Amino acid sequence: MNKRDILQEWFRRVWIEVDLDAIDEMFTPDSEAAGLLPGFQVGPDDFRELVPMFLNMVQDPQLSLDKVMEDGDWAAALYSLRVINPVNGQPVASTGQLYVRFDGNKMVEAYNSIDFMSFFEQMGLLPDQSMALCLTGQKIG
Repeated sequence: MNKRDILQEWFRRVWIEVDLDAIDEMFTPDSEAAGLLPGFQVGPDDFRELVPMFLNMVQDPQLSLDKVMEDGDWAAALYSLRVINPVNGQPVASTGQLYVRFDGNKMVEAYNSIDFMSFFEQMGLLPDQSMALCLTGQKIG
């Protein structure tokens, strides 16, 4: 199985089907992912808590791998996330980047960058134009 297929399976099984057993199949016990929560490395046990928390906020999650590059043990991916905001029924879209180091078919190290500001703005959890407000030095909240 190539790295693109493994990443596709990760998104489908864990983030769409909520198959939390897939985490142990695709990560080693000491695998860690950075960038999902500021200053915090997410391991397999953390994913078992994080995934349901996130998915309880949304409906009809869809993830697509837009671009994937592989180089040795590493893969880099650009992906798109689309969900429905259950509060108002509106579509929400965001993007992310993922860099993963593999050992065989297991992910052992990952670095994430996700447009959470736009996502939470669209979910109604941040004011409209939050990034623009921050760039002018205004405090949100």
